[in-house]
Amino acid sequence: MPNATGGLRVKTRLFFSSPIAMIVAAMAIRLLVMAFAYPMQLDPSLDHDHFGGEVGRVARSIATGHGFSSPYPEPTGPTAAIPPLYAYLVAGVFKLFGIYTTASALLLLTLNNLLSSLTCLPVFLIARRVFGLRVAVWSGWIWALFPYSIAISNEWVWETILTTLLLTVLVLATLSLERSTSLLAWIGYGLLWGFTGLTNPATLSVLPFLGAWIWLRQWKRGSRCTGVAFAASLIFLATIAPWVWRSSKIGGRFVPLRGGFGLHFISGNSSDTSSPLNLNVLPANSTNELHRLQLIGEPGYMVEKERAARDFITQYPLRYAGLTLRRILFTWTNIWDFRARWTLDESGVLNILLYSFLSFLAFAGFARAIQDGPDLAVPLAIVLVCYPVVYYATYSDFRYRHPIDPIIVIFAAYGAKSIWRHGANSLEEATAVGVRGEASVP
Repeated sequence: MPNATGGLRVKTRLFFSSPIAMIVAAMAIRLLVMAFAYPMQLDPSLDHDHFGGEVGRVARSIATGHGFSSPYPEPTGPTAAIPPLYAYLVAGVFKLFGIYTTASALLLLTLNNLLSSLTCLPVFLIARRVFGLRVAVWSGWIWALFPYSIAISNEWVWETILTTLLLTVLVLATLSLERSTSLLAWIGYGLLWGFTGLTNPATLSVLPFLGAWIWLRQWKRGSRCTGVAFAASLIFLATIAPWVWRSSKIGGRFVPLRGGFGLHFISGNSSDTSSPLNLNVLPANSTNELHRLQLIGEPGYMVEKERAARDFITQYPLRYAGLTLRRILFTWTNIWDFRARWTLDESGVLNILLYSFLSFLAFAGFARAIQDGPDLAVPLAIVLVCYPVVYYATYSDFRYRHPIDPIIVIFAAYGAKSIWRHGANSLEEATAVGVRGEASVP
């Protein structure tokens, strides 16, 4: 009987330590939620806003033979406002299963859920390599049950989930390459960065820092990776160059992958600051803005918005600084204003408490990692610190932070472990002092 009990414990431990179990559990939960959530993608009264929004409209344009164009409710011509990779993926689904059909919605949401579930694996592997097996197990299961990943996977047809997986895999690849000079591995690294940049250009904000970390790690050991790093850089540039050339041609000026920065800036820094994002200044929501875009064309319209963004910073520097600080707070707590809302959406008190608690644990783990000094935690810190900066400057949303949520989960698991260990050690010390005190009493 004791052997049977011991064998059951071993099997249970092996099950909960298995990334496969995490992936399967994550997928089962996400598909269950999808069964109830998918009708929102099909509501025509929302103009298919959750069914890809601008991405869905461009995909529709591609699928109907009009090319990469018209991200807004009415035709506006060729566009450089969004990156290409996910839009073409959605367009392929539309071609095969119909535009804005139930079958397309189910397939794209299932893909979202699969990619989100597969993210358990790089989360587990990163955490195990940096912080050990226990933190890896905690991190993997937290991600499997992570409510924001479950919600985003099923509420929006967007590139967010794909970006999240790609960026997490890139962090894992960065950790692997710190000891590798394999040309094939480095070429794969450059290619993966290229595909990730074509999915979400914001991810490229961390590329130079992660690359520099690998080079410095190898240089300190006397290894030289300059040649293979140069080859990876060429592959990366070759991957993105055709789209940069095409976007620049459309935009009439140099456009690095997408050309909507000024518009995004204005939407987060307008006269209406009741929420982090003022939808009323976007062509998708404003008839006046849409007509202005159609009148002068996308290149001229985007130049106008970039000029307006520069003027705003020049004329209202203190206001811009204040809004930036509010966005930083919002990124980590979901607090935009301090009016209590007992709702279940992202502005509700319960969500704010959960979001803030997760961030607290992540920064506790980040601080503990600095004290403990594991060198391999540096790439995770780079992503945590650098990635949100572009959203601090423009506008923020919990979806836009999601690509770094796997790193946040890993740091949070390490933070929870450190707090638990510190509490246990303090309790042991207090107990020991009490025992010594009782023993000294005659």
